[in-house]
Amino acid sequence: MTFSMRRVFAIFHKDYKDVSRNMYVTTTVVLPLIMAVFFGRLGIENVESHYIVINMAFILVATYVQSSLIAEEKEKKTLRGLMLSPASTIEIFCGKSLLSFISTLAIIFLSVLLTGYNPNNALIVVIALFLSAIFYLGVGTLIGLLTKSVMEASVAIIPAIGIFTLGSFVTPFIEKYPILAIAEYLPNLQLIDLAKQVETGAGLAELWPNLGIILLWSVAIYSLCVYLYKKSMVDE
Repeated sequence: MTFSMRRVFAIFHKDYKDVSRNMYVTTTVVLPLIMAVFFGRLGIENVESHYIVINMAFILVATYVQSSLIAEEKEKKTLRGLMLSPASTIEIFCGKSLLSFISTLAIIFLSVLLTGYNPNNALIVVIALFLSAIFYLGVGTLIGLLTKSVMEASVAIIPAIGIFTLGSFVTPFIEKYPILAIAEYLPNLQLIDLAKQVETGAGLAELWPNLGIILLWSVAIYSLCVYLYKKSMVDE
């Protein structure tokens, strides 16, 4: 079966109509912009503050919107019909992620403008943000597949908010508690580390390990998503 953009855009169009009627989801999407305005007015003096806003956008837009879209399909008992449609697994994954992906890029772009973030090497940062968006969409897909309703997804995302937005605050405690060093390999901390190195003039040769780790996280999360998706095809 050949990849069909028509089927992808059909899924995207359906998701757009569903989200536009869900005021709770659309309200959540603008929260990173409110935070960006607040931080912008205060004046940001370090890279970490910019990435508090960016990582919050990843969680509240890429992950939450994505998990809601998947969970809503399960809640309405329409996911099974989508599985049995002519669309392939990759078409369904792409179609269900497209709205979340576009929304994430738009919110992050606006947030960066509002906070005044201007990295020394924008190209490398854009690549890192792109890979990070893919990862967070995967987290959202995973949460959606593990939950049965939008309400469950809203609760299940709380640990992800703690890990991927507040996780950067564990860094000062790593020296005292060495076991916390594992947190340095989280995608959000890899993104912040990359951004700090960019500001010191580091190039792609020095930053490929950070990009590689984020990519590996993405591969791992999507492998798990495909497994759960195929399992649900058999279970339902």
